[in-house]
Amino acid sequence: MSKKLEGKIALVTGGTSGIGLATAKRFAQEGAHVIVTGRRQAELDVAAREIGNATGVRVDSSRLDQLDDLYAEIAAGPGRIDVLFANAGGGAMLPLGDITEDHFDDTFNRNVKGVLFTVQKALPLLSAGASVILTGSTAGSTGTAAFSVYAASKAAVRSFVRNWILDVKDRGIRFNTIAPGPVRTPGLVELAGPDAAQQQGLLDYMATQVPMGRVGEPDEIAKAAMFLASDDSSFVNGTELFVDGGMAQV
Repeated sequence: MSKKLEGKIALVTGGTSGIGLATAKRFAQEGAHVIVTGRRQAELDVAAREIGNATGVRVDSSRLDQLDDLYAEIAAGPGRIDVLFANAGGGAMLPLGDITEDHFDDTFNRNVKGVLFTVQKALPLLSAGASVILTGSTAGSTGTAAFSVYAASKAAVRSFVRNWILDVKDRGIRFNTIAPGPVRTPGLVELAGPDAAQQQGLLDYMATQVPMGRVGEPDEIAKAAMFLASDDSSFVNGTELFVDGGMAQV
């Protein structure tokens, strides 16, 4: 049986841990050569080895010069991108009264500016019929105390997809957003600080907000990303796929 991404070139940004790493592994298992990015070289080297059929490139996606270097390397190598998973991002929690300019800039640089220019600068390399997947969040369409800046950044990601499918419709490129609920990743547990008990307490609390009664695992999101990356979703375009155990649906 042929693999679903056999011979494809996939780029996964923010692929050194959590959802990005799990998805990169899935893509590689299905036959893709994966180019994975991260901001820390040591973690990037470990991730590339774990993924297998992968090339690691150190990139801060909010730095346009580093994105230029990334795409120059891809242009000189495989010369194309068949699947782009713009996953790099993150955020922190602050209530309205404590939000600072630095907090805003950091969140929007990573989640909005970084995503915008990751995709824009990839356009010349995207093959006909390429699949582009952006990482959104249930936070983009629900309310969470002390999470407004992050939520607003993810709402912007959702809006990008609605508009970009019109900009590239003559090339057959598909854009979709994947919206995870709470997932057991370093990015989530670190919101509770370094204490393991507090981190588990956060996961336990988040589980109570999910109709399925538990948080998700990174590979569960990766399976959904695999669907959007492959021809199984050939007529899926501009959608927001919630992978949240029902959290945002009730």
